[in-house]
Amino acid sequence: MIRELHEWVRAHRDDLLADVAAYVSIETPSDDKTALTAGLSWVDGWLRERLGEPENVRDVDGGRYGDIKVYDFPGTGEPVLLLCHYDTVWPLGTLKDWPFTVDGDRATGPGIFDMKSGLVHAVWALRALDAAGLPRPAVRLVLNGDEEIGSPASRPVIEEAAAGTRATLVFEASADGAVKTARKGVGLFRVHTKGVEAHAGLDPAKGASAVDELARAVLALHGLSDVDAGTTVNVGVVTGGTRQNVIAGAASGEIDVRVSSAAEAARIDAGLAALKAHDPRAAVEVTGGWNRPVMERSDAIARLYELAREEAAELGVTLRECSVGGASDGNFVAALGHPVLDGFGAVGDGAHARHEHISVEGMMERTALAAAVLHRLAGRRPRRTE
Repeated sequence: MIRELHEWVRAHRDDLLADVAAYVSIETPSDDKTALTAGLSWVDGWLRERLGEPENVRDVDGGRYGDIKVYDFPGTGEPVLLLCHYDTVWPLGTLKDWPFTVDGDRATGPGIFDMKSGLVHAVWALRALDAAGLPRPAVRLVLNGDEEIGSPASRPVIEEAAAGTRATLVFEASADGAVKTARKGVGLFRVHTKGVEAHAGLDPAKGASAVDELARAVLALHGLSDVDAGTTVNVGVVTGGTRQNVIAGAASGEIDVRVSSAAEAARIDAGLAALKAHDPRAAVEVTGGWNRPVMERSDAIARLYELAREEAAELGVTLRECSVGGASDGNFVAALGHPVLDGFGAVGDGAHARHEHISVEGMMERTALAAAVLHRLAGRRPRRTE
């Protein structure tokens, strides 16, 4: 069955490429609400043209971030959740010197790999099932415009949309063709130190250096890393002081934390809480929090991966799985105990880089695979993690 779906998709290669070209040619930077609004309006019209009218559409105002749309399309049984963000990291005007281009099997353009082609895969997978007369599940599609900046507005919408769904497919880019069955949790924190200013030459004893306190905190923070456990702590930006002859009264550092388990997240929380000032006249404070929870490879995720692996094998493809340090909106759903298969989108490379590109043949293959997996999910329910 999947081979027939693949042939149908390949017969519509030019149509898929035309849709990718049109989508990539609409710029949607995460920090430009006007551009995001225009982009979402285009996507809305395109979806209705390609899939017909949804049973229901929920519009959520993203405030200063991109708005969110949740579509419910009819099908068999409980819905499958599809996650596709429409924002990119590329600033307005990038298309002027980097337009959509196809050269043999390689298609390039800003946002094509992360993750505009993924939405095209999802839509044409559903069209392939309809053309073949095969059952497809009910589909709940979430489009959000703030994923690249941590999904501050869309997280509660995504978590609510997951309720009552049987599985989640995230059409983020693959990792060299592999799907992602585990992702690290991400913490974004800031350490603030306060000291007492004084003249560094005339009255050094009257001062308490915030920079000294920050330096001690940085060493303690980096000491929390445990590579074997999959935990990294990085203070990537530091600021502090006013002049070299003034004992610093304030300093700060920006912290990126990645963890592979909830237990490691709890250990990091304890380590952050334990940070104290060395000088009793100084103070240390940590702000921020966990941007995304850990996506651990549960039994339910393993079963969903096995389903996809079986379908890929019928196509003569070995579908690999992997764990990655980056996070996505799939982390939110997996943390609720739902089966999630991430990285189901493009085969290519260069996320957030000027060599961002996709494989055209890979797009045909992944679209057919998505169709086959969706067909299987119309009749089979992966069990939820308890």
